[in-house]
Amino acid sequence: MEITNKPLRILVADDHLVVRKGLRLLLEEMGEGFTLVGEAGDGKEAIRLAGELQPDVVLMDVRMPGMDGLEAIEQIHRSWPKTAVVILTTYTDDEALLRGLQAGACGYLLKETSAETLFHAIRTAARGELLLQPEIMARILAQTHRSMPTPSTGAPPGDSTAELTERERAILIAVARGERSKEIAHHFGVSERTVKAHLTNIYTKLNVDSRASAVAIALERGLL
Repeated sequence: MEITNKPLRILVADDHLVVRKGLRLLLEEMGEGFTLVGEAGDGKEAIRLAGELQPDVVLMDVRMPGMDGLEAIEQIHRSWPKTAVVILTTYTDDEALLRGLQAGACGYLLKETSAETLFHAIRTAARGELLLQPEIMARILAQTHRSMPTPSTGAPPGDSTAELTERERAILIAVARGERSKEIAHHFGVSERTVKAHLTNIYTKLNVDSRASAVAIALERGLL
């Protein structure tokens, strides 16, 4: 766990008052680790508060009245890329997960998750890293593998994913598992700078700007 000198500032976006109040109580129980700076009842309000409050992390529901969470994630990521977003929902919708990662979310949690897992996800997101629960990752991998093109089909002409090296694909898999750059570097026996260089190349080839987006595109195209 990374130690910080100040509490992480959290914004909660959920259309259910009971959920928001429950999250407030959980975060308050952690004392100095977190502080809840705002609550939003829909995506539009979440965007407004994200701009006004500049939180470190937004806990975002997917389905809300008016503007949904997925559209809000996209706008927040585009306008304030340093603000991390974690999807926190009751829905096990694989398509929504992929869309959320493509929009820039750093993680996807079910509301039934434990408080410990939630706190770990918030800290991970605040570091700009990706966190997916193993069971969610397994389900997404299974779905994307079923929809993969047959080997004879190959990659589409001009598809930049065809240029990914085996090392880059291996690093993407490690990223999808939630490993940090330091852990990936240790696993492959290279420096963190080398890992970051590989990630930069991956982002360029996939035309993305974050780990989450890279994993989402990789899942869609059958690279994982």
